[in-house]
Amino acid sequence: MSGDQLHNDSQIEADFRVNDSHKHKKDKEHRHKEHKKDKDREKTKHNNSEHKDSSEKKHREKDKHKESEKRRDGEKEKHGEKEKLGEKPAEKEKHVEKEKHGEKPAEKEKHGEKEKPGEKEKHGEKQAEKEKHGEKQAEKEKQGEKQAEKEKHGEKHGEKEKHGEKHKDKHREKRKEEKNKSLGGSVKVKKENGFSGALRIKDEPEDNSCNILPKEHAKTLKRSRVEEDSEFKPKKIKTEDVKKTKKRKQEEEDVKPKKSKSRNRGHEGDVKKKKGKKEEEEKWKWWEEERHADGVKWKFLEHKGPVFAPPYEPLPDNVKFYYDGKVVKLSPKAEEVATFFAKMLDHEYTTKDIFRKNFFKDWKKEMSAEERGFMTNLGKCDFNELGQYFKAQSEARKQMTKQDKLKIKEENERLLQVYGFCVMDNHKERIANFRIEPPGLFRGRGNHPKMGKLKRRIMPENIIINCSKDSKVPTAPAGHKWKEVRHDNKVTWLVSWTENIQGSIKYIMLNPSSRIKGEKDWQKYEIARRLKKCVDKIRNNYREDWKSKEMKARQRSVALYFIDKLALRAGNEKEEGETADTVGCCSLRVEHIKLHPEMDGLEFVVEFDFLGKDSIRYYNKVPVEKRVFKNLQLFMENKQPEDDLFDRLNTSILNKHLQDLMEGLTAKVFRTYNASITLQQQLKELTSSDDNVPAKILSYNRANRAVAILCNHQRAPPKTFEKSMMNLQTKIDAKKDQLGDARRELKSSKADAKVRRDERTRKLVESKKKAVERIEEQLMKLEVQATDREENKQIALGTSKLNYLDPRISVAWCKKYGIPIEKIYNKTQREKFAWAIDMAEDDYEF
Repeated sequence: MSGDQLHNDSQIEADFRVNDSHKHKKDKEHRHKEHKKDKDREKTKHNNSEHKDSSEKKHREKDKHKESEKRRDGEKEKHGEKEKLGEKPAEKEKHVEKEKHGEKPAEKEKHGEKEKPGEKEKHGEKQAEKEKHGEKQAEKEKQGEKQAEKEKHGEKHGEKEKHGEKHKDKHREKRKEEKNKSLGGSVKVKKENGFSGALRIKDEPEDNSCNILPKEHAKTLKRSRVEEDSEFKPKKIKTEDVKKTKKRKQEEEDVKPKKSKSRNRGHEGDVKKKKGKKEEEEKWKWWEEERHADGVKWKFLEHKGPVFAPPYEPLPDNVKFYYDGKVVKLSPKAEEVATFFAKMLDHEYTTKDIFRKNFFKDWKKEMSAEERGFMTNLGKCDFNELGQYFKAQSEARKQMTKQDKLKIKEENERLLQVYGFCVMDNHKERIANFRIEPPGLFRGRGNHPKMGKLKRRIMPENIIINCSKDSKVPTAPAGHKWKEVRHDNKVTWLVSWTENIQGSIKYIMLNPSSRIKGEKDWQKYEIARRLKKCVDKIRNNYREDWKSKEMKARQRSVALYFIDKLALRAGNEKEEGETADTVGCCSLRVEHIKLHPEMDGLEFVVEFDFLGKDSIRYYNKVPVEKRVFKNLQLFMENKQPEDDLFDRLNTSILNKHLQDLMEGLTAKVFRTYNASITLQQQLKELTSSDDNVPAKILSYNRANRAVAILCNHQRAPPKTFEKSMMNLQTKIDAKKDQLGDARRELKSSKADAKVRRDERTRKLVESKKKAVERIEEQLMKLEVQATDREENKQIALGTSKLNYLDPRISVAWCKKYGIPIEKIYNKTQREKFAWAIDMAEDDYEF
């Protein structure tokens, strides 16, 4: 052992004697016990015969060795410098005593942190103090202690400053050698730092029971800062010390914010995913639940009632109405009806005699007796100023500021949130039309006999409310009351009233995406699928009836043949003069068909020409079977053009017969069945898996168009059709020119590549090839779009897609060929058919 080590041993023994003399009895007994323990530890360390548990030994032994090396270097420097300065023996003794009383506990604070379970905690606490409080407090203590040292020892303060700098430099060099040192040198340090006294000093920093502490304590603080500033990072040692546990938690809390950025990003993503999942979970998958039995539609229903049209606002005084060139001030009711006509001055309806006649008749009912007395001719009425006023109002609405538009939007949103939803069976459902239609003039479709009649204002006294008994009944507007409040859970409407034009009942019902509407659609397509299983039997049945001896059976069988083959509507009975002259299969008249034994190279051709639903003309030439042709000749014998073709048949008789053939079967089911089965067959024939997405969508639209033609879903060409087609053709021509340029550039780059044969030209050729392919694809999309538009010019695809085609066919087709559902159904339609999107797989068959 070196002289320094022997000196350290003598210091240790001296420490025990001096500490015993200065400490009270409790400290003496406590330190004596700890001293014995340390001796036992020293023996075990020298012999290397006993080892602590593997996790503590690896870290403690290594750290003890490092600190012992540091301490030995410090002691050498300290004693060497003191001898150089020629310290007196008395001063040496004084210094030793001060080391005994002050340095030992301070040394324990400084080095002992790494030697035993509680020691690492002290080092961590110092680091925490440095992080939390900075170095201000340490600097103050250092300055105060330096001053005390100067007063007592004079120039020793300068020597200790040098000692600190040397120690710092040596410590950096020693770090590199520590790994190669033996563990034997840590034995003495263990003995020195094995006392629990250091913990007591750390716990009670303000305790001045040792009067000689300040000088050496300053030195300790200086050294501890050198260690903290160094790159050395102490190993973690397991301990049950309470302080260390708290400190570790604090350190972990300090570390977490550093990693918070990346973690927060991930957390935000998780939150978004959770929100998305929550929204999905909130969607009511009613199709996975059991349906109500015995015709019950709901068990609980609560809503706020309808939103009524705003009251009439009188015209400003500067807007004049003239009759026979004279200004007339109309009564409020007459003025309101006059505004309805004035708003339609630019529309062709106001030029139609039936419209003008009906309007004037109903207007006079709203006039006062005096007004009725002199206003006898509509032709003398001048509505021009009224019309100009409403045009100006319309333009002003278009020029509204964003703020004004936002206010209107906010008000509409508020009304939607209050009145646009109901609670049905503990689920929030959207209401389709919660606003009552304002008063106005009836238009109708086609040449409707009642066009121009006054649609009166609907008041709360006209309204029937339907809700559950245990719900809160909607409150009627102030000063009014409901006509009736019902609690009928076998109907799906929420509000109903009878309109005055045709006496029909109007309803407020749920949105198409609701459970009730979805269940109705699902049931409709399931009945059509059941028809598929027995349609052959039904067809054989009506073929046999073509030869029936009973005229009623023959007419029924021929009508059913047309409904099945041509997807005609059944046609309902109507009161003459009350509605437009539209007909269906059962209400066809003799004048609506012509029989041609031979036409255009075909035999037994029937020519149909009549107005169908919404006054849309149905014109078709259809070859039929010989027996059908002969029966039609029989039905037309001795009849006038205005007589019924099927005079012994009506819709009720036909549907009653169909119910006997299959439960739930009506004439309408044939239309749904034929539309859906046609779509499925056409999709199989037209779709090629090798086509790209636009080509596949064109195939879908063509299949849909075949259905629309079958169902006679026609429309008038859009007013802007020609202009839009010209714009599209311009784009196609420009794209063709672009493609020609791209191909020439590709040819030129290929020629360069043959000459140069380098990597750069080869890459250029590849990029030019990709450019040509990209432009070709864009051109093809435009041409497909043009074809699609031209073919659908007079065909309405939406009606059949939403009402006659089983959506599961379309969903399965999309899944099979990798087409996004969004390409076929928009957002509203996807909500309507959520049940089909969820349940249909790519192998679904209608």
